[in-house]
Amino acid sequence: MSNDLSMPNPDDGAPDAPATTPPPEGVPPDDVVAEVEAVVEGLAEVAREGVIAEELLEELVEAGAEGAEVEALEADLAEIALEGAIAEEVLEEIEEAVEIAVVEEAVAEQITDELIAEGIDEAVAADVADDAAEQLVAEAIAEAVAEEVVAEELAEALAEEIVAEELVTEAVGDAVVDELAERAEQEELAQVAVDVTDADLDRELDAALVLDEDELLAEAAAPVESPYDRPGQWFVVHTQSGYEKKVKQNLEARISSMNMEERIHEVVIPMEDVVEVKNGKKVISQKKVFPGYLLVRCNLDDDSWYVVRNTPGVTGFVGQGAKPSPLPRRDVEAFLMVKPEGEEIATRKGKPRLEYELGETVRVREGPFADFSGEIVEINEDQLKVKVLVNIFGRETPVELEFSQVAKL
Repeated sequence: MSNDLSMPNPDDGAPDAPATTPPPEGVPPDDVVAEVEAVVEGLAEVAREGVIAEELLEELVEAGAEGAEVEALEADLAEIALEGAIAEEVLEEIEEAVEIAVVEEAVAEQITDELIAEGIDEAVAADVADDAAEQLVAEAIAEAVAEEVVAEELAEALAEEIVAEELVTEAVGDAVVDELAERAEQEELAQVAVDVTDADLDRELDAALVLDEDELLAEAAAPVESPYDRPGQWFVVHTQSGYEKKVKQNLEARISSMNMEERIHEVVIPMEDVVEVKNGKKVISQKKVFPGYLLVRCNLDDDSWYVVRNTPGVTGFVGQGAKPSPLPRRDVEAFLMVKPEGEEIATRKGKPRLEYELGETVRVREGPFADFSGEIVEINEDQLKVKVLVNIFGRETPVELEFSQVAKL
């Protein structure tokens, strides 16, 4: 930078003022400043993404999520976290370089002041200071760029080292599997030899311990009491729908008050267990097998018929003609869920009332991706789960969640 020192005009009484105001000393060119700011902003953005990725990765590990998609997501997050850490190191080195440049600029300014104090021309001193400042800034930028290149090379080297370790691990695993397979084959051959040697002895022992299969089954099968074998017969009574429980209580009260316990033995509302979905969770509830009907076990005669028929809420017996028909054994055992011992009664599965639809956008309520939003691309009714596309750093990632972990927007 140079200053225009005008000589005084002998015709004028005073020298002319400078035509232009020189730029401030020590300020680097605009293009250099823009380049430094762009580099710093890019590294800061990468560092921020690395911190976010590291936090998501920790939450995934704490949640204990599994699956191929979760492993792929963890790998992506680990890569982003590594790039963020490298960017933070480069930022720190740039800050140190800038601090050094500031100190050197201060030294240059001090030297300039000393030169001015010694009588050196002000314009020459300013040029020297500007050149020195520009050179220092250029050196700092060059060092920062060189350090960024070194950081990228370091990241590539680390990635290659990780790949090499995976290849070594895979090779070692293959060798171990081959060795185990060989040992298993040898042990199997040895076992075959032992089996051949002991075959005759086993046949003799089996012959000595053989029992009649029917006899064993008869001993093992425990008798199951059938409701059909209880005293009396089973009849179907029609009631007002929705008032089965109240009618049952009324009939039992009439039986007790009229001393009919020896003729009317039992009143039953046939029930079954049904699996339903409520608030995103499986719930087992009991439902009436035949709404509007009761089963009554009694010795039917005129008196017992009168007590049952005239109970409030009872509309009549079920049967052809005027005489009620008792239920056969098969229907009684089916309606009252009789199963052999050791066998569980099957739970009927009701159709879930689905709260969500394909293509619907929902919000994640809990877990590592809480407060994220995404589109439902798959619904698993059996497991009560949905698959949602979540946008993570500009990438659509499918995440499997339970019904209770998402909410409508």
